[in-house]
Amino acid sequence: MNASKKNNQMEIVTLDGPAGAGKSTVAKMLAKRLKYLFLDTGAMYRAVALRTKERGISPEDEEALERLCRDLDITFKEDPEGQRVICEGEDVTAKIREPEIGWMASVVSMKRPVRQAMVGLQRKIGEKGKVVAEGRDTGTVVFPRAKFKFFLVAELGERARRRHRDLAARGISVEMEKVEKEIRERDEQDSTRELAPLHPAADAHHIDSTGISAAEVAEKILAVIKKAS
Repeated sequence: MNASKKNNQMEIVTLDGPAGAGKSTVAKMLAKRLKYLFLDTGAMYRAVALRTKERGISPEDEEALERLCRDLDITFKEDPEGQRVICEGEDVTAKIREPEIGWMASVVSMKRPVRQAMVGLQRKIGEKGKVVAEGRDTGTVVFPRAKFKFFLVAELGERARRRHRDLAARGISVEMEKVEKEIRERDEQDSTRELAPLHPAADAHHIDSTGISAAEVAEKILAVIKKAS
């Protein structure tokens, strides 16, 4: 890594953690406050999962996944109503948030060709610095030299309630018990996978968001950044 790219990683903030810990909401707040780009790595894997499903590709067919990812163009577009996810020119923001796509994203993200392609794209986006990246391995794999790394956690019950509330707000009706079961299974899958398993970076700041608002979590993170700046 050249000196310029290394220095730019000093202007990268990473937020990792399990599903429902509040990473996306907090990352958006931080990006706005810092005037940084919000890099939603999970949305990128969801876009791959969406195309995998639409094209009838088996999540186990790594050769087909490699061909899919080779020229897959995924970008982010700022919008007054929130960031939009654009895949091959199509706004897939709503489609990739379906529960089925979320589960498939967890599966395809374990495949080496997908991981390599998306990490390469994420690093390219982060080359200029001034990025708040959230996901599962942004501080351990994607931007290991980032100056500020955070690992968000929350109790399972609270994470399930948050996810259930988010789904209901989008008109998706799912029983709370099913949501909690899916999050528990997702935790197990993400933390035990062979490739880039979910775990905090050694130098990450841990924050438990149980019982506190996203705004309060954001303030805690900003206090750490301010103190070290």
